[in-house]
Amino acid sequence: MTTLRVALRNYADFENALGEEARLFESMHPGTQVELVSMGIRELYESTIVRDGLRGGTFDLALLGTDWLAEGIAAGALEDLNPWQHKFPIPDWPDGWPRSLVRPLIFGQQLSSLPWHDGPECLVYRSDLFADPERKTRFRKQFGRELVPPLTWQEFADTARFFTDPASHLYGTVFAAFPDGHNTLYDFAIQLWSRGGELLDSNGKPLITTQSAVDALDFYRRIVRDPTACHPRSSQLDSTQSGDLFQSGEVAMMANWFGFAARSSRNGSPLFGKVAIAPIPSGDGAASISLSVFWALAMGSGSLNKELAWEFLRLIATPERDLGITKHGAVGVRLSTWRSAALQAEIPVYREIETISLGARQLPAGPHMAAFASIIDSVVTRALNSSDKTHTILEWAQKEIENKGLEFK
Repeated sequence: MTTLRVALRNYADFENALGEEARLFESMHPGTQVELVSMGIRELYESTIVRDGLRGGTFDLALLGTDWLAEGIAAGALEDLNPWQHKFPIPDWPDGWPRSLVRPLIFGQQLSSLPWHDGPECLVYRSDLFADPERKTRFRKQFGRELVPPLTWQEFADTARFFTDPASHLYGTVFAAFPDGHNTLYDFAIQLWSRGGELLDSNGKPLITTQSAVDALDFYRRIVRDPTACHPRSSQLDSTQSGDLFQSGEVAMMANWFGFAARSSRNGSPLFGKVAIAPIPSGDGAASISLSVFWALAMGSGSLNKELAWEFLRLIATPERDLGITKHGAVGVRLSTWRSAALQAEIPVYREIETISLGARQLPAGPHMAAFASIIDSVVTRALNSSDKTHTILEWAQKEIENKGLEFK
């Protein structure tokens, strides 16, 4: 019996979707067992890259966030997939996938991984609440405008407070503010970019002491700590838990991943037929933005089963399997999946994913991303749990960045 070990995040939708693919692969390859090893997001990063799980052969494949790929490449942990593609090609690669999901996987001449689950950020909201006649009348009287998805962050805060009713277990919004090197960085980037700011200076070095950065963190810490607008458990929630809260009906709207909108829109969800998406709000005068950080399957450079691992990658890349994972809540990555008329009829938010993904921004790529994310985690934790001035927190973080020599070229 040959065992193919695959590391992945401990998220039910991922486990169910990859589990189905694993059982199908085993049926097609007698004598092969696919062992799925699920773990928390921090443990996934550390076990595959920091502790050499991919380079040392502990895992044959791993589901990695795209912001880890540059570090994996620099560490020699990831197998270059280009020679395998030339030898045993995947049909339609790369033209069958959106460019926005192909470019981030290529480093020089090396193909680091294959996309598996996408989900650019967008405003996910309860369309039934926004369409409620009584709420619309009350909102119009209170604010002098229509109850529609907010365009600015000030409108977002006002709308969140309007919907919040703890007695009914309803909160205007939720954020995934648990410091796991994941959503705190993404939320900070979105708040900064949507105010016209940037994470890096012209030399590729992080610069987070600008006025836009101060405004971004000021707003974030105020709204997350505001129980009249935001779910009070936000500082304890990771991204999947925030999505679970939305699907449970406790949240009216959130700036979060497309995947949660798709998941909540499925038949059988408590919110079936009650979910829609819109552009993420922005600061006054700034353009709306989206962020794309997605999940890709990479082969470990130390795998002793590389030909078998490549066959597994070829299976998950087929149109049938890419569409198949959507029934579990995972988000396919092929253009044929996004454009499927049947899928769009079943889950209408898929009509908009291509436009969102093609226009979404990417985080800076480089082997220092995990260290940078750790500093932003500390920034958010300090902002949410102290009365320190925002500019003081950011100045401290800037010194940490400079002391560590973090940069992105």
